[in-house]
Amino acid sequence: MQLRFHVTRLLHLGVIASFLATAAFAVGDMQTSSAFSGAKVNGGTVTHMREGGKSILRVSDDFQIPNTPDPHWQIVDSKGEIYRLQALKLKEGLSNRQITLPKHVRDVAKVQIWCAFAETLLGEASFSMPVK
Repeated sequence: MQLRFHVTRLLHLGVIASFLATAAFAVGDMQTSSAFSGAKVNGGTVTHMREGGKSILRVSDDFQIPNTPDPHWQIVDSKGEIYRLQALKLKEGLSNRQITLPKHVRDVAKVQIWCAFAETLLGEASFSMPVK
């Protein structure tokens, strides 16, 4: 009877330890950028995380989408290559506050908000070290 109790207890402890290790890994796999700074975008950050093998960027709740005609996500990698990605604003009231990075983007050094209409940089945030 006591042996069965100890075995059950050890199994429970193993499950809990496994869960805690997974949670710690998930939290450790998130990186947050500096605050956005620029002509039209000042404030808010972007967080990089991995979910289901995908690399995801998400702006913070305090990030304000600029009131410009066509703001887009733009990524700068550690080699200075630029990738223009999805529009931030979609239809009225809808937005892309989170994007999944395409496989061909090696890493992310900076996240920029780019106005595709005026072809100008609205603001950028950087990571202390490139993420991917």
